[in-house]
Amino acid sequence: MLILLPPSEGKTAPEGGAPVDLDALSSPELTGDRVDLLAALVRLCRTAPEQAATALGLGPTQAADVERNAVLPHAPAAPAREVYSGVLYDALGLRSLRGGTARRADASLLIISGLWGLLRPSDVIPAYRLGGGVSLPGVGPVAAFWRRPLAKSLPAAAGDELIVDLRSSTYASFWRPAGDLAARTVVVRVLHEHDGRRTVVSHHNKATKGRIVRRLLQDGANVATPKRLVTVLTRLGWTAELTPPSAPGRLATVDVVVTEVPTS
Repeated sequence: MLILLPPSEGKTAPEGGAPVDLDALSSPELTGDRVDLLAALVRLCRTAPEQAATALGLGPTQAADVERNAVLPHAPAAPAREVYSGVLYDALGLRSLRGGTARRADASLLIISGLWGLLRPSDVIPAYRLGGGVSLPGVGPVAAFWRRPLAKSLPAAAGDELIVDLRSSTYASFWRPAGDLAARTVVVRVLHEHDGRRTVVSHHNKATKGRIVRRLLQDGANVATPKRLVTVLTRLGWTAELTPPSAPGRLATVDVVVTEVPTS
């Protein structure tokens, strides 16, 4: 099973450590693309910080993010599991995983990143700011930049495994499975049911996805089909419903239905 995750907007900046080594990151075939995108981002933030803030969608109180981007090649770096924070990653708790569960996380999780393309939890990166919906001068839309490279890298990473897609819509646009890959990809949604109506609640959607991934990693079950995913999620205590693809090339969907939305 390969689980696709979005990155987080929130990041914890490492307090120390060597800078990123692009040659040491997983998916080494993406190194050239990473070099190009990193150079474009750093150049913009160094030479035109106000334009950079606008391009990155940052407000006046977020100037530190532009300054951090300007020195990314020299900034302290740490494993992605320690850098990514926010609702989904706080619920997932990657940094607290140990032993076989931690090894499964690194083998089973792929983070789709606006700056790095693909990351494993153990990949060592600095804190940065580049959302998947950004368009960079000289590069264009980040999502479009990554489509061609990921069209080769993601199928290679997936092999013949089931792909469990928990990406947000922004990062889903980086790569869309087709053909055989579409037939073994399942999209997981989290829906809140109240008074017979089902809706998406953003905060709880992210937190529940994080908890789902954590429990799947801890459980370690072999999940090879969408139906098997529903069986495992049900055994782990969730209400899960499978909707098969509506037509060839469409994706199966597993809805995880919750009836309570915690306030924290």
